[in-house]
Amino acid sequence: MRNLWIFLSKYNAFFFFVIFFVVSLILIVQRNSYQKATTLNSSNEIIGRSYEQVSDLKSYLNLGRVNDSLANENARLRSMLKTSFYNDSTISKTIKDTVLKQQYTYIEATVVNNSVNRRDNTITINRGRRHGLEKGMGVICAQGIVGTVLNVSDRFATVQSVLNSGFRISASIAESGAFGSLVWGDEEFDPRFATLKNIPDHVEVKRGQLVVTSQFSLFPESIPIGKILRSDSKSGESFFDIKVSLFTNFSTLRYVYVIKNNFAAEQQQLEIQNKKDE
Repeated sequence: MRNLWIFLSKYNAFFFFVIFFVVSLILIVQRNSYQKATTLNSSNEIIGRSYEQVSDLKSYLNLGRVNDSLANENARLRSMLKTSFYNDSTISKTIKDTVLKQQYTYIEATVVNNSVNRRDNTITINRGRRHGLEKGMGVICAQGIVGTVLNVSDRFATVQSVLNSGFRISASIAESGAFGSLVWGDEEFDPRFATLKNIPDHVEVKRGQLVVTSQFSLFPESIPIGKILRSDSKSGESFFDIKVSLFTNFSTLRYVYVIKNNFAAEQQQLEIQNKKDE
C-alpha cells in the first residue's frame, strides 16, 4: 500500500493531466454538434468492424460443422438422383425400350422468417413465382421434410411448416411399407415430434424404425421424416397412432429445397377429370 501511494504521488501530475484531458474531450463532444456527430460515426464504424470480426470468427469456428453438413447433403442428393427420374419403359419379347424422364427438380432457397412456437407455424423463403414456385410444392432440407408451399409472390413464398395443425401428408414405415397420415399437434405442440396416424394394428412396429414419405405424397418417395418413438394402440380399434421423432430441426432451419414435380399438372388434370366423370 505504501508503494502505491509513493507511485501515485510521484506521477500525480500525469494522472491529473489524463483526467482533465478526458473531461475536456467529453465536454467538447457533448457541447458541439459537429464533434458529436463525428465521434458517433467513428464509434459506429469501430463497433461495426468489431461485430464483423466477431462474425467472421464465428463463421470460421463453424466451418467444420458446415462442411459436414454439406458433405451429408451431397451424399443425400446423390442417393436421391434415381428417385428424381420416372422410369418410362416398355418391355416385350423382342424389344426393350427404356427412357428415363426427369420428374423432380430442386430449387434452393434461404429461410428469411420462421416460427416454431405457434399452433400454425409458417416459414418465409426468398424464392417466388419468378423462380418457378407454385402453391402446393413440397419443401425439404438436408435432414428431411419441411412443409409445402402455401402462398407465392414474385420473389418470396410462404411455406406451411410440418409444425402446423393443418399439415398432413402420406408417410410410411420404411421397413414394412405400411402407410398412414403424418400430422402435427395431435396431442402436443412440440417441434421435435409428429404423429403417424391410422397404421393397421397387424403391422409390427418397433422403436427406431425409419419413417419416410410414401408414394402417395406430393414428395418423392422415401424422403426421411423421422424415427418411431412409440406406438399408441387403442383398445377395440383396427388402427393405432405412432409418435415420430422428426429429423428436421426447425429452430435452426436455414437452407431448404423446393421440389418441382414436372408431372404434377398432368396428374392433377387427370384426377380432376376422374371427379367430373363420377
